[in-house]
Amino acid sequence: MSDAESLPAAAAGAAPEPGIRILAQFIRDLSFENPRAPDILRAGGSQPQIDMGVEMNARGREDGLFEVDLKLSARAAREDGPVFVVELVYGGLFAIDGVPAENLEPVLLVECPRFLFPFARRIIGDVTSDGSFPPLMLDPIDFGAVYMARKAEAENMGVVVGTA
Repeated sequence: MSDAESLPAAAAGAAPEPGIRILAQFIRDLSFENPRAPDILRAGGSQPQIDMGVEMNARGREDGLFEVDLKLSARAAREDGPVFVVELVYGGLFAIDGVPAENLEPVLLVECPRFLFPFARRIIGDVTSDGSFPPLMLDPIDFGAVYMARKAEAENMGVVVGTA
């Protein structure tokens, strides 16, 4: 066995193994509205209808890193009006290695949000609980399906989905 054969693939000149590293996570924006407090907090009333929204955005930086934002919004309402509104933009700073350019978009808009989601979910659960409601525990999100749906929608409208 030669010395070149014993070197790791990256050191021998091969492409590095694909990898995603989270360098930082942060709340970019957080809003919680409880417009009918304290009256809405009294016991009684029907279960609110909750409408969810999910958005993913990514952009490259001059230093070769990527910023990814996961925006989650939830609006709870009953027949007599709004109960609460919560919006969170949770961001992450990622280093991505060994991913071909044609695969970078799905990594940024599917895989990176998967890393961020559990932390964003906890924040939304905490803030709704702090607003005197039962914690809103979001169901897992299929980011691949969201990405594909948005991509198909954009293609139908003649818009290209991509990173900013």
